[in-house]
Amino acid sequence: MSTFPLTDKKTLGYSIEQVDGFLATAKSAYSAKGDSAQLTAESIRHTAFAMQKGGYSPSHVDAALERLEDAFAARERENAVKDKGRTAITAEASRKTQEIVDRLSRPVGHRFARTSFLTVGYSLADVDRFSNRLVRHFEGGKALTVDDVRTAVFRPQRGGYREAQVDLVLDGVVDLMLAGR
Repeated sequence: MSTFPLTDKKTLGYSIEQVDGFLATAKSAYSAKGDSAQLTAESIRHTAFAMQKGGYSPSHVDAALERLEDAFAARERENAVKDKGRTAITAEASRKTQEIVDRLSRPVGHRFARTSFLTVGYSLADVDRFSNRLVRHFEGGKALTVDDVRTAVFRPQRGGYREAQVDLVLDGVVDLMLAGR
């Protein structure tokens, strides 16, 4: 019996062997007592699998990875509070939140480095619009969920924002949101 639904034999899905191996590693890391530094919420977020015909359904595996990331983030938060204390963790989160808000509050079109006009990056309008939503969220306005950030999609644009910079900030937002749960 499969861990996840399989795609049909002509459709690409995630490598069954890689997914099963990763899940075994994750189970072992989560079951370990103390700090499981070899696997973190962040490393789970950046996990990727090769594609194969007839593999695991990507949407089902991705949903499981998000739940796994949430579980590891909760454990990391508990360990951080034990080690540093709630006050220190809250102060650190406030500092990181302010750094993100400061970046996202820059003038429209200047929030991130841009690619050359010959290179494709993320759409300035899409990223700026989502940045405004994030700022409102952090300033106590409209609530956003972790899934809203995880599933944010930006159209390609020549001369757009550098994807790596935008992705790094979004990872920081996810980290803050998970730490605040």
